[in-house]
This record gives sequence, structure tokens and C-alpha cells, in this order.
Amino acid sequence: MAGHSHWAGIKHKKGRQDKQRANLFSKLSREITVAAKLGSKDPETNPRLRSAIQNAKHSNMPKDNIERAIDKSEISINSNFQNLRYEGYGPFNVALIIETLTDNKNRSASSIRTVLNKNGGRLGENGSTSHLFTNCGVIVIEKKLPEEEIIEIAINAGALDCKNLKNHNQIITKKEDFYKVKNLIERKVDNIISSGIEWIPRNIISLKIEQESKIIDILDTLDEIEDVQKIFTNCKLDIE
Repeated sequence: MAGHSHWAGIKHKKGRQDKQRANLFSKLSREITVAAKLGSKDPETNPRLRSAIQNAKHSNMPKDNIERAIDKSEISINSNFQNLRYEGYGPFNVALIIETLTDNKNRSASSIRTVLNKNGGRLGENGSTSHLFTNCGVIVIEKKLPEEEIIEIAINAGALDCKNLKNHNQIITKKEDFYKVKNLIERKVDNIISSGIEWIPRNIISLKIEQESKIIDILDTLDEIEDVQKIFTNCKLDIE
């Protein structure tokens, strides 16, 4: 997680893992349901649904839960969920981008604003922090193949970059090329851990230990909001 912008609190504070896992499964289920509602219920012909299912499987979400989430797309036909982005700052001038999947934007904004205001942060206008990030596709692959082979696969698929990290390979794509590149990579590898459109910070800021602890607590609280799907930040967090 160190230096990575996408917050995934499930990996720390073991005493809270059951609650976090239930919260995570709820968010994953919502994304699967909406993806199935907006497109085909066949992941082979619906790239967003395929990515959502891959992410759910990597998080050890049971197959029954995944199938129920897909089936729910027919029941939730009248639910109008929107992908909305909120931008703001936490304490210590830490930039935040918070992505939601919500059927009530006023509720989402109010919940996020309350958390930030109580913790020395603030909710900003659209564009207030996004200029500090690059919006791009990110494909995370389990480290099985030699680095040279992964780099070749990534280049041939049209990726922008391929990073060799400690436990996995991270392939970066242009946002508009994400699904095309992912489809090509899937033909060569079967060990994709997760994938999606993310916000990668242009510059990483470092915090003191006590500052980092406060930011982690704030991110945890934001992550507990039902509508919040993903949180991106520009600070370095060592949580593993």
C-alpha cells in the first residue's frame, strides 16, 4: 500500500476486519449490481461487470454473494445510482478524491462533509484536488511471470507503463484505453488481481507517524459511509 493512492482499509486493524469485510462486500455488491443493470449480465460482454467480479473474487467475496448481486440488478430496476466524485482536503493539506455510487447525492455530500469538517479537513469544489492526480486505468497482476514478459505484454497491449512492485505488477493505461488494454492483457494472463479507473497522485507527500495515524482514522471513517466506493489520496501510507 505504501505510496499507492487507493485506500483499502481491509488490510489493517485486524480487530475490525469483520465489520470492514461486511462493508467492503456491500460496496462490491453495489458495483456489481449497477454494472449488471447498465449492461449485459454476462461478464464476457460487459467489461465493467467483469472488472467488478474480478475485484470481488480477489476480496474473497463468496460466489453466492456475487450471483445475488447480479440478480438484484433486475429487482433494482427503478433505482437510479450515480457515480459522483467529491474532492477535498484532510488535515496536513492531504488531498482527497472520494468516488461514490449513490442514489442520494445530498446524503453523500453531507456525510462526507461532516467527516472532513470534524477532523480538520474540508470539502472542496470539483477540480479543487483532481489537478494533483492523473486519472488512468490500473491493472494489478499477481507476480507470476518474469518481469520482462509482463513488460512486453503491457507494451504490446498499448499500456503507458508497467511497474514491478513488491508483491505484484501494476500496469497503467490511459483512461480511455483501459478496457481495450485490459481485454488484450486478459488473453495473455489469467492472474489479474484487480482493475479499474483510479486517480494516481502526481506527487506523494510524506507525513509524520502521528499525522499518518490521524489520516488513516479519517480514511477509515469515510470508508464506513455506505455510498463511498473508493478513496484516493496523495500521501504515503504504510499500513501493511
